[in-house]
Amino acid sequence: MSKNTDRLKLEAIQAKLGRDTRRQFLKNCTLGLGGFAINSLLSGCGPSQPSVSQKEIANRVLQNVSHFAPKAKSVIYLHMAGAPSQLELFDYKPELAKLDGQDCPPSLLEGKKFAFIRGVPKMLGPQAKFAKHGASQTWLSDFIPHHREIIDDITLLKGVTTDQFNHAPAQLLMQTGGARLGRPSMGSWVTYGLGSMNDNLPSFVVLVSGGNNPSAGKSIWGSGFLPSVYQGVQCRSKGDPILYLQDPKGVSRDIKKLSIDAINKINEQEYQEYGDPETLSRIAQYELAYKMQISVPEVMDISKEPAYIHQLYGTEPGKESFANNALLARKLVENGVRFVQLYDWGWDSHGTEAETALDIGFKNKCKEIDQPVTALIKDLKQRGLLDETLVVWGGEFGRTPMAENREGTDNAYKGRDHHVEAFTMWMAGGGIKKGYTHGETDEIGYSTISGKVTPYDLQATILNQLGFDHERFTYQYQGRPFRLTDVEGRVIEEIVA
Repeated sequence: MSKNTDRLKLEAIQAKLGRDTRRQFLKNCTLGLGGFAINSLLSGCGPSQPSVSQKEIANRVLQNVSHFAPKAKSVIYLHMAGAPSQLELFDYKPELAKLDGQDCPPSLLEGKKFAFIRGVPKMLGPQAKFAKHGASQTWLSDFIPHHREIIDDITLLKGVTTDQFNHAPAQLLMQTGGARLGRPSMGSWVTYGLGSMNDNLPSFVVLVSGGNNPSAGKSIWGSGFLPSVYQGVQCRSKGDPILYLQDPKGVSRDIKKLSIDAINKINEQEYQEYGDPETLSRIAQYELAYKMQISVPEVMDISKEPAYIHQLYGTEPGKESFANNALLARKLVENGVRFVQLYDWGWDSHGTEAETALDIGFKNKCKEIDQPVTALIKDLKQRGLLDETLVVWGGEFGRTPMAENREGTDNAYKGRDHHVEAFTMWMAGGGIKKGYTHGETDEIGYSTISGKVTPYDLQATILNQLGFDHERFTYQYQGRPFRLTDVEGRVIEEIVA
């Protein structure tokens, strides 16, 4: 397309829309000159996107963005969708091995609800071998041998509990603070509170591996009742990082910019007439999409990483994999993304088939993530980023010490049912203690006996490391102030360095 053709198209669009003069635009624009000044301030100290109203924008400039000095600038949350078995990874129970194959005691079944266990199941000993590693002498499974290299950099939380034993509600609770649809995700809250460190990239990025989305769907990275500008942006490690990011053939960047300006002018006029805050979100999203056309392809291209990095992570450029996403997570926080949510699907180890057997499918899943997770921690550390990046690893609930016997019949392979009373997660970096274990379960790993942690406690602690008091960090909705942790949660002070 020639420059003359471009110019004619530009002039045609301008004539059709009756472009205002600069003076008229400044006079009629919703925020006026004061709004431009406020937006300029916001770009350096808070959300770069338009907020809900002019009053709220002004208030957010006048108050501190966070409540106290943060220990972390970014979060990488690694969610193993389907719930990995803590008994084959971190929570070593030699007493459980002695009970292998015996009938489950009635005391473990009476008054309890399970997703699939019926009748009297058999106890199931650990399917992995354990040994102590690191200066911390922490028990670690041979299913994740690379983790021994980072065991002294992480804090294990062995007493995590939940009250949801089905995947979708449990994932919603862990990621949004509520087991029902409609609440903002954790990444949306963080983006709402802190904004972006890079105006050319989304503040909240989602990466998915394993071939499927989590059971709760895309709602767990949605913005809920927060403005939609704060929802997660899903990127891909294979093909175009974001669908429809490229312009159609014959559309130059100048034409694209003028088109966005024209659309946003219409949106601005619509906001003046109706006052719908989502119109402001739409304006910000168009502007961000335009900037992302240049920045996202560059940041999401892992092919230019040196050979030793690919060897460290086990990455294969052009392939959709957890390893590629782990490397992308590092690149994203390195370039100013606030919250990276990485979901890996396929951890539901019921033992109904080889793919869900603890000693086959589950073991293979461990192999897929072991090296990349270890590489991520080591890579962040060698770049000086681990101290300011909070890394979280875990699932939505745990697995039972007894074998699953679906409908009262032993499963074809060795597997465990969903379990809410005890499971293990871990945190690293971002002001968290190193080589530390918090919490303990009983001798067979059935119940938490000390250091109990709820999803609300995890959320409160994550917000705390980012500089927020979770009880004061609220959003007014339907007549009351809502918060991520609802009316519960406490900071796990024992794990804070």
